Amino acid sequence: MLAALTIRDIVLIEQAAIEFAPGLNVLTGETGAGKSILLDALGLAVGGPTGSKGRASVRTGASQGSATAVFEPPKTHAAWALLRDQALEEGSNGEIVLRRTLSSDGRSRGFINDQAVGVGLLKDLGGLLLEVHGQQDDRGLFDTATHRDLLDGFGGLANLAAPVASAYEEWSKARVALEELKASAQRAQAEAEFVHAAAQELSDFAPFAGEEQKLAGERVLMMNAVRIAEDLSSALEFLAGERGAQTGIAQALKKISRMNEQARKIAAPAETALEQAYAQAEEARQELDNLLSRLETDTGALERKEERLFALRTLARKYGVTPDQLPAFRDDFVAKSQALTSGGNPIKQVELRLAAARQTYLTAADQLSKARKIAAGKLEAAVAAELVPLKLGHAKFRVMLQPLDDEKAAASGMERVAFEVATVEGAAFGGLARIASGGELARFSLALKVALVQVSAPTAMVFDEVDRGVGGAVADAVGERLQRLARTTQVLLVTHSPQVAARAARHFRISRAKDKTRIELLDEEARLEEIARMLSGAAVTEEARAAARRLMAEASAPAKKARKRA
Repeated sequence: MLAALTIRDIVLIEQAAIEFAPGLNVLTGETGAGKSILLDALGLAVGGPTGSKGRASVRTGASQGSATAVFEPPKTHAAWALLRDQALEEGSNGEIVLRRTLSSDGRSRGFINDQAVGVGLLKDLGGLLLEVHGQQDDRGLFDTATHRDLLDGFGGLANLAAPVASAYEEWSKARVALEELKASAQRAQAEAEFVHAAAQELSDFAPFAGEEQKLAGERVLMMNAVRIAEDLSSALEFLAGERGAQTGIAQALKKISRMNEQARKIAAPAETALEQAYAQAEEARQELDNLLSRLETDTGALERKEERLFALRTLARKYGVTPDQLPAFRDDFVAKSQALTSGGNPIKQVELRLAAARQTYLTAADQLSKARKIAAGKLEAAVAAELVPLKLGHAKFRVMLQPLDDEKAAASGMERVAFEVATVEGAAFGGLARIASGGELARFSLALKVALVQVSAPTAMVFDEVDRGVGGAVADAVGERLQRLARTTQVLLVTHSPQVAARAARHFRISRAKDKTRIELLDEEARLEEIARMLSGAAVTEEARAAARRLMAEASAPAKKARKRA
């Protein structure tokens, strides 16, 4: 609800601080006293227009004016979500404080919880917290964008609307998938020759994940093996080659063995040493042979691995990918090639999926449309029942359900919802905002609000002279409906009707002295005098006081009954 409004230097108000109550808050006073100034200041605080587009302006002699509105919405209110989306801090004690300053040169600034914001955001948040129904109402109930949700809420259609939204999402996904697949097929067809060749080349080459790393590692190992084998072969040549050590020892032994017996005896120690050296040389030769046999020295295998590695890298460069991406790249081209040669089977499958999703959506949307038609009839009857007591019996209200074709179908269903009215017998129906009379407009707002009280957004509502031009039973009917509406949502009302004012939970009197407007909260005795004044005029009589007392007693009776029922 709107908890308080503070005004400084706006038009004729130098300073005012007003605390509002839950329920029905009434503003009364003489014509020209400044009731509209208070509403203009409230509109300024919630992002309303200034200057040539609005009546709020800085008081003469002041350099700056301001209006501050303090709201206390429930924690489930949409206003809190908007604050979070905009990364704005929440106010203390569950409050949202909207403030607007206006300079004498026409410039204005907006603040939410003392944080500077654009006027657009201030207006968006203010629109969630406050509805103003008066001379020119094109928001709230009069905004066609809200009508579908209001109708669904009135008819309790959430359980039918949710499957429609879900089916529409699946239908949309299937349409996107088909479009992408067709586009892909068209691109693939244009490059079919390349696709087939690439698929064949990559399939023939058959790369596998991690092949480059594996080949590079094997190549390094094999290159080392060759180098080691070459060193061992060279050592073996020095040991057992034609001119090797072992050959030389053998020749030395052969020379000694041809010496005469006497010479051999003398050379026996040398011969023994040579025999031992030969045996050790033989042992070394065998070890070298064994080492060579254990090494992979197949130079042909090395060449083959090198060729495979270099070819793998060349192929990756050709297709602009890394070697490790070649297997996935090959699979993609093979799939495209198969799609080109399979006669479009994947497309056919998605077309079947799309048809099934569309049918599911149409079935769910048709059920919702039928339910909306029933709910529309009930809402029309509920509004019609409110129009006659409000002296709007000549007006007709209808819920227009305009069917949509497949191309314009939406997650919300297969029809556009709009509330329409005809105010003159035989006249064509049109949008609600086309109602010419300001009084009719406000009363029509009231009729709609009463009919939709359980589903309208939980906002504070302002009615500007909803009882304008009516009296007697009609004024009493207006007051009764405002009082009933105020049981579930806060109502601020500017009125000249004593029947309506008598039903207030809090009553403010607006008066004007010279060039200043004064706002006064009335106690019970002062209320009695003010309602008596509204009944009799400037001279308050005892008869007027008695009539005022009777009105107040009658007005309090339904409120007491409502509290007992609660």
